Amino acid sequence: MVNVDFYILEWINGHYADWLDTVMWTISWPTTWIPLYVVLLGLLAWRYRSIESMALIILGLVLAVGLSDFTCSGILKPLVCRLRPTHEPAIGPMHLVNGYVGGLYGFCSSHAANTMAIGLLFSLLFRNKIATSCMMTWVALNCYSRMYEGAHYPTDIMAGLLIGSLWSVLIWLALTRWCHVDASATPQGGS
Repeated sequence: MVNVDFYILEWINGHYADWLDTVMWTISWPTTWIPLYVVLLGLLAWRYRSIESMALIILGLVLAVGLSDFTCSGILKPLVCRLRPTHEPAIGPMHLVNGYVGGLYGFCSSHAANTMAIGLLFSLLFRNKIATSCMMTWVALNCYSRMYEGAHYPTDIMAGLLIGSLWSVLIWLALTRWCHVDASATPQGGS
C-alpha cells in the first residue's frame, strides 16, 4: 500500500503549474473560507430559526472541528510519527508551493478531518442535496490541495476524512437525540 500511496502522491504533486500553485495555496489557507462559514451559519439559522438550536449547532460545529483536529494533531501525529512527504528523506524533492513543507509529521491530515467535520455535519443538519454536493466538492478540493502541495499522502487524507466523519456523526447524533435539534423537520429550500 505504501508504494501505491507514494505513486498517487507523486502523480498529483508532479502535475503542477504556476497558476495552479496559487489556486491550491488559496484553497489550503484556512482564512480563505471565512465567508463560506458565515454563509453556512446563515443557512443553518434560516433552516432552524431558533436561537437555542443555533447555539447548540455552533457548539456542535466547534466540537466536531476541535475534536477532529485534536485527534489528528494532538494524538495521532505524535503517536504514529509518520513523516510528511516533504520531510521524508527517501523521497526525492517534492514540488513545493510557496516553499511550504508543513510540520514534521503528516498522519493524519487535520485539513481533511476538519473540512469533513464541517462539511458532513452541515450536510446532516441542512439536508439539501445541492448544498451537500457543494460541501463535498469543497472537502475534495481541500484534500486534493494538500496532496498537490506534497503535505500529505493519500492515506493521510483518507484517515483524516474518516476521523472528521466519525466526529461529525457523533456530534449530529448528540444534537438530534439529546439536544433536541429537530432534524426531522422538512428541510426548507427542497432536498
